[in-house]
Amino acid sequence: MEQLVSALNTLFVLMGAVMVLAMHAGFAFLEVGTVRHKNQVNALVKIIVDFAVSTIAYFFIGYYVAYQVGFFDSASILAEKNGYDLVKFFFLLTFAAAIPAIISGGIAERARFYPQLIATFIIVALIYPFFEGMIWNNLYGVQAWITGLFGVAFHDFAGSVVVHAMGGWIALGAVILLGHRHGRYTKDGKPMSAHPPSSIPFLAIGAWILTVGWFGFNVMSAQKVEGLSGLVAINSLMAMVGGIIAALIAGKNDPGFVHNGPLAGLVAVCAGSDLMHPLGALVVGAVAGALFVWTFTLAQNKLKIDDVLGVWPLHGLCGAWGGIAAGIFGLEALGGVGGVSFGAQVVGTLIGIAIATAGGFVVYGILKATMGIRLSQEEEYNGADLSIHKIKANPDN
Repeated sequence: MEQLVSALNTLFVLMGAVMVLAMHAGFAFLEVGTVRHKNQVNALVKIIVDFAVSTIAYFFIGYYVAYQVGFFDSASILAEKNGYDLVKFFFLLTFAAAIPAIISGGIAERARFYPQLIATFIIVALIYPFFEGMIWNNLYGVQAWITGLFGVAFHDFAGSVVVHAMGGWIALGAVILLGHRHGRYTKDGKPMSAHPPSSIPFLAIGAWILTVGWFGFNVMSAQKVEGLSGLVAINSLMAMVGGIIAALIAGKNDPGFVHNGPLAGLVAVCAGSDLMHPLGALVVGAVAGALFVWTFTLAQNKLKIDDVLGVWPLHGLCGAWGGIAAGIFGLEALGGVGGVSFGAQVVGTLIGIAIATAGGFVVYGILKATMGIRLSQEEEYNGADLSIHKIKANPDN
C-alpha cells in the first residue's frame, strides 16, 4: 500500500508538472499574438530558452536555496519513493520558470537577448527561491514572525504572491529601466501609437493554453494525492469566469482584455483557492478582471509605463490582490475555511512586493550599467526577429 501511495503521489505531481510546462506554450503564444509581427520569432525563442536557463539555475542553485535539497546523490538514491523528490523539483521548476516568462512579456520588442538570459539565471537561482523558501519552506523566521503578530502564517497556496506578484514586480523594474518603445509616446508624453496586437487568434490560443494548464498549477499544488481538493478546482473555475465577465464589461468588448480576463482571475485566486467559497472566488476573479483593465490603461496612458503585455497589472497587481483577498474571502464569516488573517496576508504580500521590486531594479540596473539591456533604435525599428535571430516569422512575406 505504501508503495502504491508513493507511486500515485509521483504520478499526481508529474501530471501537474506537465500541465504547468504546457503553460509556457501559453506564455509564448500570448506574447506572439500581442507583439508586432517583426517580434514574433523573438517571443517564441525567449520563452523556450528562458525555460532551459531556468532549469539549470534552479537545479544547481535555486532549489537548494529554497529547500536545502540537492541532487548530487547516486541515481539509486534519487529514484527512491518512485523518484517523487525529482518530480517535485520538476513541478516547482515550472513555477520558477514562470518568472522570466512573465518578465518576457513586459520587456518585449526592445530588450537584448543575452542580457535577459543572464537576468533569468540570477532571478531563478537567487531572488525567486529566496522568497519561495521564506514562504513555502519557513526559512529565515519570517513566517514565525508573522504568526507571532497575527496568530497564523501568511497563506499562499498556489502562488498569487510567491510566483505571480514576484514576476510582475520584478518585471516593473525591468520595464522602467528599459524605457518605452520608440514611437510609443510623443515628446510631451502623450500616447502616439498603441501598437495593436499582431494576431488575436495567437493571443487567444495563448490565453486558452494558460487557462487549461492553470488547473494543474492550482490543484496539483497540494503535491500529494491525499491533498487533492475539488474546492480548489471549482474556485479556480469561478475566478476564471469572474475575470472574463468583468474584463468584457470593463474592457468594452476588447478581445485583448477579454482573453486576459481569465488569467487575471486565475492569478488572483491562487493564494486562497483552497480556502474560499466558490462565490467568494467569483468575486475575487471579477475584481481582478476589472483591476487588470483599469490598471493596464492607467499604466500605458497616464503613467507612461510601456509594459507590452501588461504583466505588472496582470501578475503584479492582481497577484497582490489575490494575496490580500485570501485574508478576506478565506474567513469563515464570508463562507471560507478559515485559519487565515487579513493582517498576515497584507504583511506577507508587502514583503513579497518589496523583495521583487528591489530585485528587479538591482538585477536589471546592474546589467544596464555594465553591458546594456536594450536594442539600438535601428535594431528595434527592424524588429527583434531580424536583429537577433536573422529570420522573420514568415520569411516569404
